[in-house]
Amino acid sequence: MLTGEESENMHDVIVVGGGPTGFVTALGLAQAGVEVLLLEAGDQIIDSPRAAVYHWSLLDGLERLGIREKAEQTGVVKDDYSWLIKRTGEMIRYRLDVLDEVTAFNYNINLGQDKLAQIAKGRLEQLPNARLRFNARLERLEQDSDGVTVWLDNGEELRARWVVGADGAGSTVREQAGQTFDGFTWPERFVATNVYHDFASGGYGLSTMVVDEQWGAVIVIIQPDGLWRCTYMEDASLPEESYLERLPAAYEHLLPGDGGYRLHQASPYKMHQRCASSFRTGRVMLAGDSAHVTNPTGGFGLTTGLFDAYALWPTLAAVVLEGADESLLDIWAQERRDIFLEKTSPMAIHYKDFLFHCFRGDQAKLDAAVAGMRRMQNEPAYCRERLMFTKGLETTSPAER
Repeated sequence: MLTGEESENMHDVIVVGGGPTGFVTALGLAQAGVEVLLLEAGDQIIDSPRAAVYHWSLLDGLERLGIREKAEQTGVVKDDYSWLIKRTGEMIRYRLDVLDEVTAFNYNINLGQDKLAQIAKGRLEQLPNARLRFNARLERLEQDSDGVTVWLDNGEELRARWVVGADGAGSTVREQAGQTFDGFTWPERFVATNVYHDFASGGYGLSTMVVDEQWGAVIVIIQPDGLWRCTYMEDASLPEESYLERLPAAYEHLLPGDGGYRLHQASPYKMHQRCASSFRTGRVMLAGDSAHVTNPTGGFGLTTGLFDAYALWPTLAAVVLEGADESLLDIWAQERRDIFLEKTSPMAIHYKDFLFHCFRGDQAKLDAAVAGMRRMQNEPAYCRERLMFTKGLETTSPAER
């Protein structure tokens, strides 16, 4: 038992980063009995438009954490997909009820990632062995055989046995751990917008993927009050500071149906395909965007990040609380890195090329992809097989096998 000032500055685990991956990791650890401190550099959870779809395959993990029901109440439950081939006007639709035999949760939840982080935060704050600090920016860290020393930008020094970096694509934890972030940056910019508009009057489903080489878009409802996410792409050579001036012209092509629109939020961002050279450096682990980033087409980035957390927290809890072999963390790190490089990143690139570029003039490839979507609409067994892809991004905790 630590006492006095030492107890204030020594922790089992420090989680750096207050996004969904950081909060889910901290919540899982704390509910398992680990003493956790979560540090977030900002003064609140960032609410700019980012990922917004929680695939059916993630819901078991949210259920285990005790936050699935709240997520469903806060967001929108969706069990259908629509794909619009804009050039021809063909609308292809399929449903998730084909998953009845493999899951009790045969639907997705559409919900801004900041909302999931808020839900996890509310539960975390109820636990006596968890602490949360905003305005706590990590500046550097050093590790030794017994733990990790963390310095904040105000000079404050903290100490933990383990550190989890979930501090995003520009991760200070990753940089301090000496890991490279290999890959490339796309020449296009994504513009994620939250908007009120009557998409249903234009025949759109609760989620519609618009396939078009110029006006491809991902359009999904994200709140019960009728707030939608509309994400489109523009040339990154255009000045970012004037993206809002170009938004009305883009919306002329992207918003179907009746009535006008009310823009709620908008955020431009660069897209990358990058992966850390390792997800573990001694007593420091990387998860979510700190470990890997992908273009968001298909929603595979957030899915992979949460699966990182689902497999990490039971493994790290077993090491901290039960004295499990630390080599289990190496297994976790290698498996999660392999998942990103071999599955997540290639599929996200494929979907981006399909949705936003129509395979860059390769008509045979485009025809084959559209034919595959028609099969999903008409052949339940094939649809189920394709939908199982996101389940394949999951790995179980090495401590629970």
